[in-house]
Amino acid sequence: MANEHMEELYNAMSMASSTLQRNIDGSLLAALTEVAEDLHAGDIHQEDGLPDAETTARLRELLQPIKLDGYQPEEIRQAMQLVLVKVMQFDAIEPNKQVTPDALATLATFLINLMLPTKPQELAVADVAVGTGNLLFAVMNALAQQTKAQVHGYGVDNDEDLLALAGISATLQDLRVDLYHQDALDTLVFGQTDIVVSDLPVGYYPLDDRARGFGLAAKSGHSYAHHLLIEQGLRQLKPGGLGLFYVPANVFKTAESATLTQWLTKHAFFQGLITLPQAMFGSADAQKSLLFLQKPGAGARQATQVLLGEFPSLDDVDGMKQFVNAVQAWYQANIQLGD
Repeated sequence: MANEHMEELYNAMSMASSTLQRNIDGSLLAALTEVAEDLHAGDIHQEDGLPDAETTARLRELLQPIKLDGYQPEEIRQAMQLVLVKVMQFDAIEPNKQVTPDALATLATFLINLMLPTKPQELAVADVAVGTGNLLFAVMNALAQQTKAQVHGYGVDNDEDLLALAGISATLQDLRVDLYHQDALDTLVFGQTDIVVSDLPVGYYPLDDRARGFGLAAKSGHSYAHHLLIEQGLRQLKPGGLGLFYVPANVFKTAESATLTQWLTKHAFFQGLITLPQAMFGSADAQKSLLFLQKPGAGARQATQVLLGEFPSLDDVDGMKQFVNAVQAWYQANIQLGD
């Protein structure tokens, strides 16, 4: 790792999580959550004799040298993300719940800064499939570093184990975040936000009665969960707000794509679709694209030409420069024109 300071935190959390998991014989995710809570508390929590005395001593040895106030929020997030990659492999967590790569946060933040050059003093960002919070927190940290806005996050997930880790991760990073354990397609209890950014789970939504409350519900059978979450995300946006949704790369090539296209034409400004490199994913079937939408109102306008393109590999320096220049030129020609 290039950052030795962050590596120290990663190594301590990684070794402590593995040590605790062996002693409690539970999931590595639960162990990581408990280690993060211990790190925040400054002591090792014991319950019903666990962890045992030997494990507790080892955990203190690993965690006591770590001084959280010496770390930036982004260093803490990156360290936790790296441990999470190990956790996901060890626990064999399903693909829809895997850690979102940082490249996706980088691309989303770039587009947010481009499309919202003037930001409100209080900037609200939501993720309707927040999981462990990596994507939401990466975007929040970047926006906090790059702007003067006070960033407040909102996250929703129906997996209480992932949400528990997201909660302690936000606490360690000292982020202003409200997290909700619920079905994201049920009524959301927080207000409209400036931005919704989400790496959407792919598959069918089983609750047909609830799905019927959405314009993107399938005419028969189960509806695509990612279609419904796009609609829910747009509902949650303020007029002129941005919706950045990571969706299957073939989202406009399925049997339901015509319905999705027609609905978007009526209810959103479809600003762009950016395909991510296949090498970022385990297979062609897992490849994703960024669907980039804007809610009508507050002076927002439909781009005269939709942004279509491919996001280069992060190690392709020349390709990245060309991509950034091309997107900025698109914005000036199709969005900024007439301002």
